[in-house]
Amino acid sequence: MQNISAIIFDLGGVILNIDYNKPAEQFKKLGLENFSELYSKAQQNGLFDNLETGKINKRQFCESLRNISGKWLSDKQIIDAWNSLLLDLPAERMELLFKLKKKFKLYLLSNTNEIHVDYFENYIEKQYGSFIFKEIFTKYYYSHQLGYRKPDKVCFEYVLHKNNLNPQETLFIDDSLQHIEGAKSCGIITRHLANGEDIITVFDTLL
Repeated sequence: MQNISAIIFDLGGVILNIDYNKPAEQFKKLGLENFSELYSKAQQNGLFDNLETGKINKRQFCESLRNISGKWLSDKQIIDAWNSLLLDLPAERMELLFKLKKKFKLYLLSNTNEIHVDYFENYIEKQYGSFIFKEIFTKYYYSHQLGYRKPDKVCFEYVLHKNNLNPQETLFIDDSLQHIEGAKSCGIITRHLANGEDIITVFDTLL
């Protein structure tokens, strides 16, 4: 860790606990049997790409899923099922990030969307009394605001350029191998979280 001056974190599956199976379970209850074919950790339908790059908004997303399902589902039913992906944010990870902040510049780079952002930002404010990401991260970047998503090389180049980061002194941590490969293509040092590995145990050995 001697050469590292900055760390870029993924959000879901790294800082925030998520469960990719939950939305499929919830949408199945609503009559959408094949949701897992539309969205998974490994791949997703173009509808979700468009949501995550800000090409469509919340209303358009809900309308599209209604059309796909062939059933009348309220926006609330769709949003609640979609947000079931998001679980909790353990206090131990927040404590770790505050410790890391004393030694490194911290950044967040997440493939996400306005529906999930509304949910988890509200969750964090309720859980911790404020949106403490503002205190932890020098900058945080959401794909739907950037207009592109990991593993696109331009995504990483944008963060590097905007913050004058040296890729050879920047560590990127993600639980998706395809995103790790995208970061590597920019010369960034990477750490893949595999098989449910936790960042707490990673930094036990790295710090």
